[in-house]
Amino acid sequence: MEKSYKTAAKEAQDEFVEQRSRFIGYVRPVKTEKEALAFIEEKKKQHWDAKHNVYAYIIREEGIQRYSDDGEPHGTAGVPVLDVLVKTGVTDVAVVVTRYFGGILLGAGGLVRAYTRGAKIALEAGGIITMESCNICKLSCDYNRYGKISGLIPSNSGVIDDTDFGGDVTITFHISPRNYERFQKQLADVTCGNVESEVTGEDFFEMKEV
Repeated sequence: MEKSYKTAAKEAQDEFVEQRSRFIGYVRPVKTEKEALAFIEEKKKQHWDAKHNVYAYIIREEGIQRYSDDGEPHGTAGVPVLDVLVKTGVTDVAVVVTRYFGGILLGAGGLVRAYTRGAKIALEAGGIITMESCNICKLSCDYNRYGKISGLIPSNSGVIDDTDFGGDVTITFHISPRNYERFQKQLADVTCGNVESEVTGEDFFEMKEV
């Protein structure tokens, strides 16, 4: 099973001018092809007066890679954009590079370089993060132990997602499987084995090492 993947951190954009043509690169993290197509349609409506709205996207779970030259000569636009995504190693991401034609033909090589640059600056603007498969966990403890236990989770690169202050304190958190065994041992040490955590699920999260 895949344990990690790279994707765009956030939606973003950047632009440049090449031989009087204006190129605007957009990026958005997406989870499904439907989300990718909605993003593309949004940009086409926003830039209805642009000569071209070239795009490419990769969807991890659906195993999909798609691109469109949107009227540019075959292989000079969509393929270079997709190539940037593949070589960067990102997935669950969609990129649109909009071109307002400036009246000067760039030639095949010039188009490839321009659309490659458009995709790269979009990804740079959005940033790239690594998503890691994590255990979703839960534990309950008394209020006296809450302080120590709540500190153990982040010290093992875990993240507390929810805390319920009822009769006892119930903490829901996620943590990398590679850190979970160490956390379990430390939890047993500080609670004399009186508190145990259970894994209730698994999902992908951005993980920041301590």
